[in-house]
Amino acid sequence: MRKVMPGNETIAHAAIAAGCRFFAGYPITPSSELAAAMSYLLPKVGGKFIQMEDEIASMAAAIGASITGEKSMTATSGPGFSLKQEHIGLACMMEVPVVIVNVMRGGPSTGLPTHPAQGDIMQARWGTHGDHPIIAVAPSLPREIYLETIRAFNLAEQYRNPVILLLDEILGHTYEVVDIPEPGEYDIINRKLPPKGLNRLDFYTYQRDEGDPPLLPNFFMGYNFHFESLAHDEMGFPTTDPEKVDRITRLREAKIEKNKEKIWKNHLLMVEDADTVIIAIGSVARSAIAAVEMARKEGIKLGLFRPITVWPFPDEPLREAITEKQRVIVAEMNLGQLKGEVEKALRREVEGLNKVNGVPISPKEILEKVKEGK
Repeated sequence: MRKVMPGNETIAHAAIAAGCRFFAGYPITPSSELAAAMSYLLPKVGGKFIQMEDEIASMAAAIGASITGEKSMTATSGPGFSLKQEHIGLACMMEVPVVIVNVMRGGPSTGLPTHPAQGDIMQARWGTHGDHPIIAVAPSLPREIYLETIRAFNLAEQYRNPVILLLDEILGHTYEVVDIPEPGEYDIINRKLPPKGLNRLDFYTYQRDEGDPPLLPNFFMGYNFHFESLAHDEMGFPTTDPEKVDRITRLREAKIEKNKEKIWKNHLLMVEDADTVIIAIGSVARSAIAAVEMARKEGIKLGLFRPITVWPFPDEPLREAITEKQRVIVAEMNLGQLKGEVEKALRREVEGLNKVNGVPISPKEILEKVKEGK
């Protein structure tokens, strides 16, 4: 089926297809259309939409719905994403599946509410305090936005962790033809639950092998168990025992770190024979795709490496794809957040093409930057 709709609405339809039945949010440009679409679509499938009093409460409500067994989502931008960070940390600590959509805009503070930016890449990883696991994905194309929304829910459920879906204002607001896949064209993953009938002595809430998520029950399954925001032991109860705290912290990290090869997803365009490789995400990657086509017509060997999974950062795939002889340019609507990760991965300095004035990076600007080095 084909439908014309903006990225925000595409996410709403995909979330419903993924099994999302709860949305809590607070209107904020440029993500408000997503909340509006969910308020219309959820009641049709027996779901619940609620507009909360602020972004902090929205995140809390999404967590609360998830621990009852519902697939839940919230959406925001800019200052709202900052406000959600305390409860994103709560979801990480309690290991609760939830999808957070961040349609990025210019900042900091109120910034540029109606203009695009990509300044939240590092905040998506380190926005909440302490060592914590996170997954963040950044689609670029209409059908990909749909499929990556479904994958965001799948990853949240599979690894019992918050997953951040990063868009920017351009992707959120641009009306495009979306080729909506049929249900059989994608997988739906639901969280694993412990079998019924275990008694308290047989069941440790957060006990698991390294690399696995915990096998937590939903509320109202008949289990007596404990969710805790404090550092806790494998039974879910608060502890300051150094050995227990260290173990549970490392187990939370390991469920993502040990499975990152399954989580990574990248798109390579004409990288193998390229003299110069552009690295970009979101709407900037779309400009880069056009720049590659323009460059090739002029006989310039330009390629594109596009991380679709941003966190965990695809350092190993990047090293495998790009040689030491290839020139690398990172194009992004910030002052170099992605560039820093690329340099760490490749263990060398790379070039940056950066804009922070609310104006998109165009294909022409990318091509001009490539020609500067010729």
